[in-house]
Amino acid sequence: MRQKVPVLIVVTLLNLITGCNPTDDKADPGQVSEEFGFDTPHAVSQTPSTQPLSPEESLKTFRLPKGYRLELVASEPMISEPVAIAWDGNGRMFVAQLETYMQTVDAAGQNEPRSRVMLLEDTNSDGKMDKASTFIDSLLSPRMLLCVGHELFVNETNTYNIYAYRDSDGDGIADQKRPVFEVEENAFGNVEHQRSGLDWNLDNWIYVTIDPVRFKYTNGQLKVDSLTSGANGQWGLTHDNHGRLFFSRAAAGLAATGFQINPAYGQLDLEGSTPAGFDEAWPIIKTPDVNGGPRTLRSDSTLQKFTSITGQSVFRGDRLPKTMAGDYVVAEPVGRFIRRADMTDSAGIISLSNVYPKDEFIASTDMNFRPVNTFTGPDGCLYIVDMYRGIIQESAWAQPGSYLYYQILNKELDRNIKNGRIYRVVYDGIKPGPPPRMLDASVDQLVEFLDHPNGWWRDNAQREIIVRGDKSVVPALLQMATGENGSQANPTTQLGRLHALWTLEGLGEINPEIIVKSLRDPDIQIRKAALRMTEPFLKSGNHKDVLSELEVLTGDKSQDVLGQLMLTLSVSKSKEADLLFQRIADQNKTNALLNAIQQSIRKNDEAKRHGYRLMSLSESERTHGKDGAIIFKTLCPTCHGHDGEGLPTRIAPPLVSKFKLIEQKEGLIKIMLHGLTGPVDGVQYNDIMPAMGANSDSWIAAVLTHVRYDLGMRSFPKVGEGFINWVIVQPEHVKKIREQYKGRSKPWTWEEIIADKPQ
Repeated sequence: MRQKVPVLIVVTLLNLITGCNPTDDKADPGQVSEEFGFDTPHAVSQTPSTQPLSPEESLKTFRLPKGYRLELVASEPMISEPVAIAWDGNGRMFVAQLETYMQTVDAAGQNEPRSRVMLLEDTNSDGKMDKASTFIDSLLSPRMLLCVGHELFVNETNTYNIYAYRDSDGDGIADQKRPVFEVEENAFGNVEHQRSGLDWNLDNWIYVTIDPVRFKYTNGQLKVDSLTSGANGQWGLTHDNHGRLFFSRAAAGLAATGFQINPAYGQLDLEGSTPAGFDEAWPIIKTPDVNGGPRTLRSDSTLQKFTSITGQSVFRGDRLPKTMAGDYVVAEPVGRFIRRADMTDSAGIISLSNVYPKDEFIASTDMNFRPVNTFTGPDGCLYIVDMYRGIIQESAWAQPGSYLYYQILNKELDRNIKNGRIYRVVYDGIKPGPPPRMLDASVDQLVEFLDHPNGWWRDNAQREIIVRGDKSVVPALLQMATGENGSQANPTTQLGRLHALWTLEGLGEINPEIIVKSLRDPDIQIRKAALRMTEPFLKSGNHKDVLSELEVLTGDKSQDVLGQLMLTLSVSKSKEADLLFQRIADQNKTNALLNAIQQSIRKNDEAKRHGYRLMSLSESERTHGKDGAIIFKTLCPTCHGHDGEGLPTRIAPPLVSKFKLIEQKEGLIKIMLHGLTGPVDGVQYNDIMPAMGANSDSWIAAVLTHVRYDLGMRSFPKVGEGFINWVIVQPEHVKKIREQYKGRSKPWTWEEIIADKPQ
């Protein structure tokens, strides 16, 4: 439990001892003690107005803990429908805007290229943007941003392509565009079910949500790498100081997933990583506009559990109380609040808990407050992106006749569009940090920034050094990585050493000598990073000397290190690596984390052999099934669980085991085309199945072929020679059902589906 110390006493004592002004630019956040309480009680507004408020009026509706304040950074008309932000090395802010998102209740014009990326600047360093320009115009809902040197990488909705934009003449408007990643296929899924992120992680891989890929920046291009077990999460992606990735699954009400191991090794979500009740929501405003209707609300009409949790970050700044450093922050736009969670590491097992039990970090009584993203800024503060709009759910969840559709029209939520706010969270007694000038800094200065107390600076310094490719700093990086550059009075921090090590990796300057030194380092995170850096040697077969070093680590006292050692050994195909892996397993048979890692590796290996199950099919059918598997792993686990086994949150029905929904061939096609609502087989689930009929017949057929053949083969009895033909779903099957019910616009009920069940 966090200790509560009166702020005034601590600050007064520090002033007497040091003579420091607590608002001085160099004020240490660690010297300001945080109180974990609120000045006002938790009370629910039962009569909220749906009318949009001015930014100044809206600020009065927020409830924050003692000492915290929100400051307005930007608002309409400067910005409109913001969803994501990114800063370049000089602190200029780029804003991605979905300007055609749900401008009407039926999403009219949503696929028109009328969105923009705005460039905002704070010319007087007061924290508020005062200069704006349209950096890129005529985009189709830009959803991912990443600043790389003097370029901005952008991805748009409905495409996998990523382009780099640059302003060559300094007028604030991009005048150069080049592709950095292109594919011929169009992206599938609605706006909410496409990728986000583009997060350059500590390990120099760039990660996204949804799609089972990651990228490496090489010679100005993004080189793609497949993630065998699929991707994770929905909207929002972040990493912590040690490179753990945090996803969230809004539809399933899961605030944080995928953080126990890197997705390159598979997926692992441990039970107990969040305590019972962590998914319970505590808004201060009645929340009638929910997908699930009244059954998902408490008696006071507030949201009972997460329903649209999204846009998470790990706070890594240096200008809020140190007690907040490393905390997990995530937005709930339906509940109109921001959750803050403690993150603890117990022998390698990461767990989260609400800092404010039965309460929320930041909450509003403004009906139009729609937080969709959070970020650590270059000034060391926390930033919140607020779409500030009436409708937040995409039209697939607000079909005519639904409860949500009625609420939107009844409360006129569809009338508030084209607004948006960006806030920063500040704390009394701590002044935000100065703006960076990283693009103008020398490469030697960039090396110094690798040990900056603000994680934003460390990340961007590492990226900028790698982008420049200046290897003159390699000797300095080697000294920094081993801690040989700091003095006894001012040693390089563990985080500075980690960044130096990964910067060397990004420059292609990791050698066996530095790896061996790092494997023997007393710091756990340094040893873990070094283990990952041995993997190219293990994969290449040049592993004899490496394995001898890894053998020593099989007796490591840290189960965190042992877990990474197992993951690292799993990439090798050698018998020697298998023996070391088995030795760790045999010595730790009762270890929950290591047992879970073994299971994850086994599942990942099974996924690599996925095609074997399809060998009895024709070549075209195999391709069909594999395409469906990719789509399924990208979209469906969020609600139906891995391999369709369901989720504990019961957001949607399981597709396998005793409940054999997959046996309904025509019924499944109907559900995919038009959606499903209400109880299923007597069980009420938390959400509706949205209609997927906007996708092609081939797309729907591919998904259902995977569901029925690859998943369904586990429970279907193999009867008769026509079994395979009955299982496979062909595009013409979908076309037939589509034409038969072409006038239908509402979702099916389970009773309607089973009424036509074939014998």
